[in-house]
Amino acid sequence: MFRPAQLLASGFLALSVLLSPLAFAGDTLDRVVKNKTLVVGMSGDQPPMNMRNRQGELMGFDVDLANALANAMGAELKLSPMPFGDLTKALADGEVDMVLSGMAITAERSRSASFVGPYMMSGKSILATRTALEQIASGGIAATDVKLAALKNSTSASFVTQAAPNATLVEVANYEEAIAMVTSGEAAGMVADAPVCKLQVLRNPDAGLVTLDKPLTVEPFGIALASGDAEFLNLVQNYLRAYEGTGLLTKLRQKWLENSSWVAALP
Repeated sequence: MFRPAQLLASGFLALSVLLSPLAFAGDTLDRVVKNKTLVVGMSGDQPPMNMRNRQGELMGFDVDLANALANAMGAELKLSPMPFGDLTKALADGEVDMVLSGMAITAERSRSASFVGPYMMSGKSILATRTALEQIASGGIAATDVKLAALKNSTSASFVTQAAPNATLVEVANYEEAIAMVTSGEAAGMVADAPVCKLQVLRNPDAGLVTLDKPLTVEPFGIALASGDAEFLNLVQNYLRAYEGTGLLTKLRQKWLENSSWVAALP
């Protein structure tokens, strides 16, 4: 089993002692405190943010952060994996208490959810063969007329629509589908967050895949909560502020973005 570092575990425990649930609660916090369970939605296929190891267990930056939040609330963590495109609806329907899945904070999403963060900065990049990437770069993303794959209902899909109006967008359910399209030549490239693209280059050394040296955009990742639940929003904000102040978020960034040893745990 792939286990978090002891240093992170001790940090979670210390913060869970220092930070206890508020005495007053909104609908979500009431549910979490009553059931002693925190239900967190994530796609489960967005490495290094969240993914499955060889045993089929979820791991990643988002999983560690979700564990920290559940521990601080004195609750058991229940992860609810689902396609990325279904996460926002699951949050609105009350099926999950929060969404922690490398979700970029946008004005459109903020119309139906409240965001805490950012807890990480990312940006859009392109995964493609060297020849395809050179073709896209030669005329610029705005002029390209190739087929590009992106996750359904993601900011990557919106980016393709807005920044590459001449390209043909293919929305897929998961990254594996998109990568298969790129390696088979069915699509010229996959548009996704920069960490995802970098990881796929490392994981597919014989596929001839490359990605951009610098992302095309800058995007903040946030924790999505149900709108109108001020008490739960305030609680999660306090926890995240504490995690940043104590260095826990820095340790998570180092663990998942700077140290590649965890890749060995992947299928």
